[in-house]
Amino acid sequence: MSLVAELTWRGMIQDIMPGTEALLEKEMVSGYIGFDPTSDSLHIGSLVPILLLVHLQNAGHKPYALVGGATGMVGDPSGKSEERNLLSEEVLQFNQEGVRKQLSKFLDFQSDKINKAEMVNNYDWFKDFSFLNFIRDVGKHITVNYMMSKDSVKKRLEGETGMSFTEFTYQLVQGYDFYWLFKNKNCKLQMGGSDQWGNIVTGTELIRRKTGGEAFAFTCPLITKADGGKFGKTEKGNVWLDPEKTSPYQFYQFWLNASDEDATKWIKIFTLLPKPEIESLITAHQAAPHLRTLQKKLAEEITCFVHSREDYAFAVKAAEILFGNAATDVLASLNEKQLLQVMDGVPTASIERSTLNAGYDLIDFLTDTAIFPSKGEAKKMLQAGGIAINKIKIAPDKTTIELADLLQDRYILVQKGKKNYYLVKVN
Repeated sequence: MSLVAELTWRGMIQDIMPGTEALLEKEMVSGYIGFDPTSDSLHIGSLVPILLLVHLQNAGHKPYALVGGATGMVGDPSGKSEERNLLSEEVLQFNQEGVRKQLSKFLDFQSDKINKAEMVNNYDWFKDFSFLNFIRDVGKHITVNYMMSKDSVKKRLEGETGMSFTEFTYQLVQGYDFYWLFKNKNCKLQMGGSDQWGNIVTGTELIRRKTGGEAFAFTCPLITKADGGKFGKTEKGNVWLDPEKTSPYQFYQFWLNASDEDATKWIKIFTLLPKPEIESLITAHQAAPHLRTLQKKLAEEITCFVHSREDYAFAVKAAEILFGNAATDVLASLNEKQLLQVMDGVPTASIERSTLNAGYDLIDFLTDTAIFPSKGEAKKMLQAGGIAINKIKIAPDKTTIELADLLQDRYILVQKGKKNYYLVKVN
């Protein structure tokens, strides 16, 4: 398949400028996407533009990743209901390095190939661009009527918060990025989310008016969830690509918990699996939805892509501890950091180490930590065989908790029934 046909099948193209497909089939094309450095890590909402660049490079074209050091100081009004806080130059530089490091994992920046990826920062060409020169060299080419016709501008002007001059000029700034890359890097293509279409078209218009040249563009749909929830958000906030912000286990769980409808759509967008394999997976899933074939493969592919095969293996092991039949040796194999990742969100309690020296009465332990509201309930569950310590069901002859019961010399995992876990920390 051609690049455009591949992306169309995957559901990754919404708007496309006439002539774009012909250009991509005729020659090696340089294309770019902008990344917003408002954090030192990208989140999973950035995976679609990352994958667009990956597909572009895999098809033999040259990807440019533009980090918006200058536009990050301004703020893009597209899809926003209010103006965001502006960042200092120091914070932006720190964030840019984080983004640069992450993108290097997905794109080939290092090889000697003619289509190796390049990273650019629009601060480099804006830092010495005076306001007078900007309104003379850029502003005179685009009318206010043209700028006002964009949906992103209309929505803000009609809303209660209005729109600052700073944000109003954003499309000119982004348009100049495309012009600069067209002129200096022979970059003829810009890609982005569908909410960027207005800004992107401003760039193609600026190129036409300033140089007489022709530039091209396409956008991808904004990712949505079948239940109407916001994609990439959990109760704890964004799902980040940085393992320090979102652990590989939490990352894996996000994809594993996708609905059937979402998994069917997302496996095309977020993996590089070929069409025949994806169609086979969808067929297998439809035949036995309870096996969650799509969710498991989606979670595997994307966890390995963003993190590593080892992180994926750990995530599966962690899921077995909480939701499967993992034995105590699997639990004991985790280091402290991994244990805390797995138990993130599990109710916690703490006790003093001194209480274990002579043995802590088991029933007292279960009630003092508020795992059970009363000794009667604790005894009843214990007699029914419904309590496990560190994945080992408590034997009738066990009456105390001791230092030998600790994981990593400071934790005790209590399981009440099949699905209720409590992590007790020993101080």
